[in-house]
Amino acid sequence: MARRELPRLLSAGTAALSRGREAAQHAAGSAHDLLRPFRAVTRGLTRIAGAGRARWSSTPQDRRTPLAFFAVAAGFLVYLAPYGIVATAVAILGTAWWLGREPAPATAGDGDADVPEDNRPALLYAALVPHFSVPEDPEPLYSHGGSHEDVLTDYERDEEGRLACLTLRYPAYFADGEPEARAKVERLLEAKAGRGREFLFDWDEEENRLSVRALPPLPADITAQRFVTAPGERVLGFTDERGVTRTMPVTVDGEQRDVPPVLWRTGPNTTLPHLLAVGHPGSGTSSLLRSLALQSAPQAQVAIVDSAGTGEYAFLRGRSGILAVESRITGAVGVLEWVVRETQRRLALGGQAHQPLWLVVDRPTVLSQIAALDGRPDPQQLLRLPLQHGRAAVVTVVVAEHFDTAAALDDAVTGHTRARVMLGAANAEQVRAVLGAPPNTTPPADAPPGRGYARLGTGPVHRIQVPATPNPDREDTAAEAREAVLGLLPPPAEPAAPTTPAAPAG
Repeated sequence: MARRELPRLLSAGTAALSRGREAAQHAAGSAHDLLRPFRAVTRGLTRIAGAGRARWSSTPQDRRTPLAFFAVAAGFLVYLAPYGIVATAVAILGTAWWLGREPAPATAGDGDADVPEDNRPALLYAALVPHFSVPEDPEPLYSHGGSHEDVLTDYERDEEGRLACLTLRYPAYFADGEPEARAKVERLLEAKAGRGREFLFDWDEEENRLSVRALPPLPADITAQRFVTAPGERVLGFTDERGVTRTMPVTVDGEQRDVPPVLWRTGPNTTLPHLLAVGHPGSGTSSLLRSLALQSAPQAQVAIVDSAGTGEYAFLRGRSGILAVESRITGAVGVLEWVVRETQRRLALGGQAHQPLWLVVDRPTVLSQIAALDGRPDPQQLLRLPLQHGRAAVVTVVVAEHFDTAAALDDAVTGHTRARVMLGAANAEQVRAVLGAPPNTTPPADAPPGRGYARLGTGPVHRIQVPATPNPDREDTAAEAREAVLGLLPPPAEPAAPTTPAAPAG
């Protein structure tokens, strides 16, 4: 009898176990369904917070205070409105549920076997071990086989999976004050993080931290136009939002943008009265000089010496405010001698108000070579007086020279031009030779014309993109760029009054 009942009892027990398992799964599913809205709201709140943080980070410095004031004012109005807090909370929770109703796509580390784990932080850590460790360190931050989680933080990737930003700690004994030590680490990070992009390196020597961020390319489509500046300000080019605290409206393809400029302040109260631009052939130094001449002609007198004789400034002849455009050795020397006499005259008049005078000299070393062949004195000697006393006489000197001949510049030129621009492809050592300090960014893989670095006095080194100001007389100049430059030309010059000091022949 017992043998016949045994199969039935086993069958009944198996069925009971199956029903118990199904009940447990149903209970777990019910609990999961109950928690689903809360998970959706949590995901949505996280996404809202991330969007707000990204919006704040992308807001220029000069707009953050009004934005914060607007947010506080809106919160105060919500507090005063009847049921304002309740309605706002319901709206935020509803929005969070809507944004978080779908989970984020699976990424590395989420447990998805089909997604490969991102091992780039570990590779960076291993590559940095020789630079950030010494054998006598008893507790090294970096060691072979160590973990990167405690020293590599804020690691983010872009849409292509490459490094977007990274913060790393390094030991206190690392020589972060030596440019050579920094350069080795920066070259390593550039190679491991992905070549072909520009990276910003922010060294915090007090906290022993290094922040690395991939930078977007500077806009190269801004052409010459009338910029909104204060009296005495000149736009050298445009840079990153984090580099300056001011933005400027510009027009690109019929649309207005707000971009951060690099402004050079000139005039009798400036501490940087003169500028030197150095670059390789085709890097855009002549474009920079044309841009400055067009910006200055409406308020100042401009004399231009085109030593190379290429006719890059011929379109400015005969325009109001343009005293001379000379390329021949005899005419160029005549212009320089007249500027010397005019500087002496202004100094003799003392503190009387003078109209600003700009002397623009493109490649003065060519004049020096021609004069040496003819046995004449070096024309660069004529630049000494305007450079030494230009601030008091309201005379501004702008010099452009090629990098391979910059060593032939007179000591007065290099000693009195504390506003500097370096254009074209250059490594950190070349930038340091011109600007007096290396850049904190890696050079671009492909530098367009007008792309380089600028430094005003002892200030920071800025990435810069010079506004495109091509020669409108060249056949290869685009029609839109030609019209933009011609639209900035001053009106034709009128005959000078008899009491006006004679301008040099141009």
